[in-house]
Amino acid sequence: QVQLVESGGGLVQPGGSLTLSCAASRNIASLNAMAWYRQVPGKGRDLVASITGDGSTIYEDSVKGRFTISRDNAKNTVYLQMNSLKPEDTAVYYCNGYYKGWGPRTDYWGQGTLVTVSK
Repeated sequence: QVQLVESGGGLVQPGGSLTLSCAASRNIASLNAMAWYRQVPGKGRDLVASITGDGSTIYEDSVKGRFTISRDNAKNTVYLQMNSLKPEDTAVYYCNGYYKGWGPRTDYWGQGTLVTVSK
């Protein structure tokens, strides 16, 4: 089991910045990848960014050039630096980590942190 705890959400004005953190209860290097998802009321949870153990990253198109995902294996923490925030970035952001060996994939989720972009 892996517990994930997000922090860093809050209210920010359009054009502002926030950094989300996700602290894991154990070594994240043992997981295949870490990611950030977001969800707005009435919609599904969408991938925002992911990072593998070797540092390869993927970003959702609308956040490319504005958001940066990174990881610190020594601290078992993943970050999401969000710049040039827009009102449409408002959502609950969830940290995710998954492991897939020979068996089925196992996903771990944090409790979510709310990001509100508004004047």
